[in-house]
Amino acid sequence: MNARNSARHARVAALAALALVVAACKPSAEPPQVLQSAAEVSQPAGWDDALKLPTTPDLNPDPNVLEVDLEAKIADVEFLPGKMTPAWTYNGGVPGPLLRAKVGDRLIVHFKNSLPEPTSIHWHGLRVPNEMDGAPGATQEPIAPGAEFRYEFTLRDAGTFWYHPHVDSSAQVGRGLYGPIVVDDPNDPVDVRDELVLVLSDIGLTDSGELVAADSGGAFGTLFGREGNVPLVNGKVVPTLKVRAGKQQRWRIIDAARARYFNLRLPDHRFIRVGGDGGLAGRSMDVYNIVVTPGERADAIFTPASAPGSETMLSWVPVDRGYGSQFARPWEDLMKIETVADAAVAPVVSGAVPIELRTIEPLDIAGATHRDIALTIGVTSHDVEMGINGVPHSHAKPIEVKLGATEVWNVINDTDF
Repeated sequence: MNARNSARHARVAALAALALVVAACKPSAEPPQVLQSAAEVSQPAGWDDALKLPTTPDLNPDPNVLEVDLEAKIADVEFLPGKMTPAWTYNGGVPGPLLRAKVGDRLIVHFKNSLPEPTSIHWHGLRVPNEMDGAPGATQEPIAPGAEFRYEFTLRDAGTFWYHPHVDSSAQVGRGLYGPIVVDDPNDPVDVRDELVLVLSDIGLTDSGELVAADSGGAFGTLFGREGNVPLVNGKVVPTLKVRAGKQQRWRIIDAARARYFNLRLPDHRFIRVGGDGGLAGRSMDVYNIVVTPGERADAIFTPASAPGSETMLSWVPVDRGYGSQFARPWEDLMKIETVADAAVAPVVSGAVPIELRTIEPLDIAGATHRDIALTIGVTSHDVEMGINGVPHSHAKPIEVKLGATEVWNVINDTDF
């Protein structure tokens, strides 16, 4: 890994030096295209205008507390040009507002349910007190229409997270109820300051912009997952990102779709993946594509490599989720990348994205309880049901563990999914 990255850095440095020499040797009638240092230039003007996420005012003057109002309600959203969709939203938008704070801060959310159905908020990936976890029947009672609830907890981990309902979650998330959370670490070793939070999702719409029925596909849809027919990036259909060749960006990617796997490809580009669900990884990794499954996050560095003045497309590429789900599906456009005509900047060879990111100590599993968890699929009298160890989920009993105990689960998937 070290040798491969060192070789790649050496090649980039050599190319940058060669470009400087070529520029210096041009006839004096042409202005030399000098490669500037990335630290000396900014992103293009309005580079992220089409992708800006909504925010909401912080009600608390304490710099260590983020206190916000959040309302779940139906609001008209324009996903398709000229057609309004009565989406389920947080504060009237899809996605909901970006909540951003730092490790150790207190998050207070005054939540109101203005939907016609009960709902809740689950803080996906965050370590929170049980009573704040938003899982009806396990940690919190559903919040009735018209009712309010105060969520309050300390943000214990840095990383990229998201929030969504856990009441009829497939239907409610599919209608638009989801939003991003970023928890910053003041000591983050990745020195790429231009960040973009990308909430990937999809929505099922008719030609007139109406929501597709939540139970579309019946049992077949339940088994295979219900993908929307309109992929979205930050709630937009094929938005445009403006970039400058060589000027790096940090992408915090969230898959907020209920069933769609996002396999991201950009021709002639690679990414440096620096983290995911658990925050920063132990080591950065050079990859040619990024795959995120529903609920998953990825933290990656994007270095624009297309020629100035050109356009390319970030694409969704099918992923085989079992039973031929990848077969004969076309690629789909996700986001247009417009490389502005400004001269390229010198690539960052080292320092901004270290190979070693953090030390992750192994878990102590001495004395742990070990369990085999075999995933199964079977047909019951009324539906196709997934289960564990041959027991359908509708008949399963909770696995009880003691607080503070360590368990090792050996998860076995012998299904065709």
